Order: sequence, then C-alpha cells, then structure tokens
Amino acid sequence: MSNDATTANNTAGGLTPEELAAEEVTALPDKEVVSILDLNVDADIALDLAAPIDLAVAANANVAAPIDAAVGANILSAGSTAQALSDQGVMITQGIVGDSTATATQVSDLDQSNDVVDGGAAGTMPEPTTDAADEIEGTVDGATDGTGDVTGDVANVGDTVSGIDTGDALSGDVLNVDVNVAADADLAAPIAGAVAANANVAAPIDAAAAANIGSLASNAVAVSNQDAIIDQSIEGDATATADQDSELSQ
Repeated sequence: MSNDATTANNTAGGLTPEELAAEEVTALPDKEVVSILDLNVDADIALDLAAPIDLAVAANANVAAPIDAAVGANILSAGSTAQALSDQGVMITQGIVGDSTATATQVSDLDQSNDVVDGGAAGTMPEPTTDAADEIEGTVDGATDGTGDVTGDVANVGDTVSGIDTGDALSGDVLNVDVNVAADADLAAPIAGAVAANANVAAPIDAAAAANIGSLASNAVAVSNQDAIIDQSIEGDATATADQDSELSQ
C-alpha cells in the first residue's frame, strides 16, 4: 500500500489519541465581557415651537369670459368645401361700487424661557424591621452550612481553568459608542397677512378655423367677426391692513 493511501485512511478514521492530546483549548470569557456593541446614548432635548398665523382676505370681482369658436376641415377628400363662420357680439358692463377691506390683527405673547427639565426625585428604600432581619439572617446561616461540598467542586474547576491563558484577545468590546446630545431650541414664527382686491376681468374670445388637407379642388373658408363693447368701472378702495404685535421671551 502506498503512503498516499495510508494518509487517506488515517484522515477518514479521525484523529489519533496523540493528535487529540496535542490540541489546545481556549475558554471563552463571561457573556458580558464579549459584548460586540456597547452603546450608550444620553439625549437631553428641550424644544419649544410656536407659529401663530393670522390671515384676512377681502375681494370684489366681476368676471366675464364669453367664448365663440367654429372649426371646419376636409381631410383626404376631393371636391369638398369646408367653411367656418364665427360671429360674436359682446356687450359687457361691469361696475363695482364699494370698499374691499382686509384687516388682520395679531397679538402674540410667547414665553419659551422655561427650559428646565425635571429629572424626578430619587426614591428611598424602607429599612427592614428587626424581625425580618432576624429571619433573613437565619436563612442565610442555613444556606451557608450546605456550601462546603460545592466549594470543593468549584476549587477543582478553578484548578482546571487556571491552566488556560485567555489573554486579552476576547476581552473588551468590538465597538464602543458613547453619544451625549444636549439640545435646547426655541422656535417662534408669528405670521400676519392681509389681502384686499377689486378686480374686473373680461375675456371675449372668437375663433374660426377651416382646413383642406390632401384634397384637390377644395375650398376652405374661415370667417371670424367679433364685436365687443366692454365697460368696466370700479368705485371704491381696496385696503389691506396687517397689524402684528409679538412679544417673545426665549
């Protein structure tokens, strides 16, 4: 049998007692020692937000929009006629008599100076009574009498573990994060707005469209006639007043 075959048989059969005795063992430390992440976050945030908004809108408006449209089309047709006629006559009279007034009065009194965060009062533990202390002492004495054999077993285990050198490779934390955030923000945005408008809007629209597309001997006629008489008048005042009085204490 060759040397390669002998090596293969030894591998398949496992380790020999000599090879097993030569293996080294490393004991893992306690669970709290091998923690992967040590995260400590201390956040102390005091946030005051205030945004009083006051808005007033006043409007007088006349809107007129007459629209007239005509469309004629011949597409891929021979000897056809397309005619579009749009005739619009508009007479618009718009009159506004009056005042448009918008008044926004805002009074803000904001106090954001109290940023003291109450951490709470520490509690106190009641002292045990004399009878309860005597009972606890007797129980502890009884439990101490039965620890002799356990102490001997622990000593034997200690002799075994003491021969293993764990070193510092498995001690400490892989990632230690300590975050301390202290934020104190006071935000105040009082807003006051006023809008007043007087408006006359007129938009008469007249449209006519005629088309011949890909046709022979065709006639396309589009006629658009618009007569618009528009009379617009505004008598009055448009007044917008925004009065803001803010007292902020931050």
